[in-house]
Amino acid sequence: MAVELENIMFLDIETVPGAKRFDDLEEAMQRLWEKKAQTMSEFVNFSENSARELYNRAAIYSEFGKIVCISVGILRGGKFVEHSFAGDDEKALLEDFKETMAGFLGDPYHAICGHNVKEFDIPFIARRMLINGVKLPPMLQLSGKKPWEVPHIDTLEMWKFGDYKHFTSLELLSAVFGIPTPKDDINGSQVGQVYWQDHDLERIAVYCQKDVLTTARLYLKMTGSEREISDDMVEIR
Repeated sequence: MAVELENIMFLDIETVPGAKRFDDLEEAMQRLWEKKAQTMSEFVNFSENSARELYNRAAIYSEFGKIVCISVGILRGGKFVEHSFAGDDEKALLEDFKETMAGFLGDPYHAICGHNVKEFDIPFIARRMLINGVKLPPMLQLSGKKPWEVPHIDTLEMWKFGDYKHFTSLELLSAVFGIPTPKDDINGSQVGQVYWQDHDLERIAVYCQKDVLTTARLYLKMTGSEREISDDMVEIR
């Protein structure tokens, strides 16, 4: 289903391990993480300390990680308007994001767009909403929907052209298409450290906003649009 550019919400999230250290987890969660870590043992020689050493990877699992930032961007009146929901209170962050989504819905068709959004961002948000007792908004309710009824656009999926074994990072695609890299400060693997050691939510939000802007620029390139988003069009609210 075709969707107008102004009706697309570009999105990215940043996640971190749910606790600062493995030892800070409740005993039951420590045992469960140890079981999870053993599934990664093909990458390491699993030992008594392996679960602790691998705990930085907890950020990519919704059962063990949490969201500290959701950034969105929408084309509005010649501007690319961005906003970030960032904080320590994940439930409050998710509720604020849900409220914004409700205001964005409407007729004609609206959609969410992100890079690897179908495999990571959307499932992670939906699962963390359920864990936090936040009712899923309509745009995240996928049960019973046919694939073409799901209002999600994934630039990674667009690039795959049906090649489902192929993964291409946003950083690589931005380089291929001549788009400024969003990884000029930190990358996703460093977000946990920036949060738990430095507690620099502003730095994380800026990084997340760069990913959103890059995704929007990539989408325009990949769809053959003549529109561009220059730096002076970006407005942070």
